[in-house]
Amino acid sequence: MLKYLIVLLVIFDIYTLIDCAITPQEKVRRFPKWAWLLIILFTRTFGNIAWFIAGRPRKPRQNRGGKGRIIPPDDDPDFLRKI
Repeated sequence: MLKYLIVLLVIFDIYTLIDCAITPQEKVRRFPKWAWLLIILFTRTFGNIAWFIAGRPRKPRQNRGGKGRIIPPDDDPDFLRKI
């Protein structure tokens, strides 16, 4: 059982290192990419979790309305043209 846990942690380490390494520098949050790589390497599981919480770029949220953000009528150029 312990062997499987160790294998899973090693796989998680490798995945996190690769994910950090291929992320563009301008999208990395909090620290520079080189600092995140060192944190992940030297703090192991703590660094992996920290990368996913604080360093990894956020994914854009999906709007449920479909069209994007809601514009009030007095700021909407399409609405004002129709008047």
